[in-house]
Amino acid sequence: MRRAVLFLLAAFSLPASLMAADLQPFSATYTADWKQLPFSGKAERSLKQQDDGTWKLDFSASMLVASLNETSWLSLVNGDIRPHQYRYARKGMGKSKKIKQHFDWDTQQATGSDRGTPINLTLIQGVQDKSSYQLALQRDIAEGKTSMSYQVLDGDDLDTYDFRVLGEESVETVVGSVDAIKVERVRDPTQSKRVTVLWFAKDWDFLLVRLQQVERDGKEYQIILEDATVNNKTVKGRS
Repeated sequence: MRRAVLFLLAAFSLPASLMAADLQPFSATYTADWKQLPFSGKAERSLKQQDDGTWKLDFSASMLVASLNETSWLSLVNGDIRPHQYRYARKGMGKSKKIKQHFDWDTQQATGSDRGTPINLTLIQGVQDKSSYQLALQRDIAEGKTSMSYQVLDGDDLDTYDFRVLGEESVETVVGSVDAIKVERVRDPTQSKRVTVLWFAKDWDFLLVRLQQVERDGKEYQIILEDATVNNKTVKGRS
């Protein structure tokens, strides 16, 4: 049960939208459907440009038994997402969790702490934090890529996150029917039985409109778009 609730909170941290050529400001709200429990959760996600030209990606989520806050400061460098700082805090459902990451691209070093464990490792080109990689994923989908892989700072080490495009599909949301690109997280079946599938809106700068996960025990969780704006335009689907 604890893992399922934490998944729903983490799932909310997927970002809303961006264009392939440049980042676009957005805000989005999602609801969660957990088939094993009679309550739902909500989350808010936003991307705003700062006065110095960098971007701030904010996320907050709450359910009956837990809450989560996540922030990533990043920039767009030669068309690539580059994280600068990352903060994560979770409360409820057992032990609290805090993460602080700092990316110094001049010295090629990442420092910080993860649940009290120091972080200190050498950066390589393209490394992402656990929020910024999702912007990179949506940009790659917008560019027509069908197979994507990212090196993500996870704990005090780098982990590889792989994805593949499964095709196109219409998704029913609160704002209407939306044409979407369907994407799957690729995992080694000998290491993990989890299945994660995501849908990104084709006509709304590849806004995340749905996420579904099936756990190893068969339990199923889903989040669905409730409302959103992309570059100050209200997202609408077909009636």
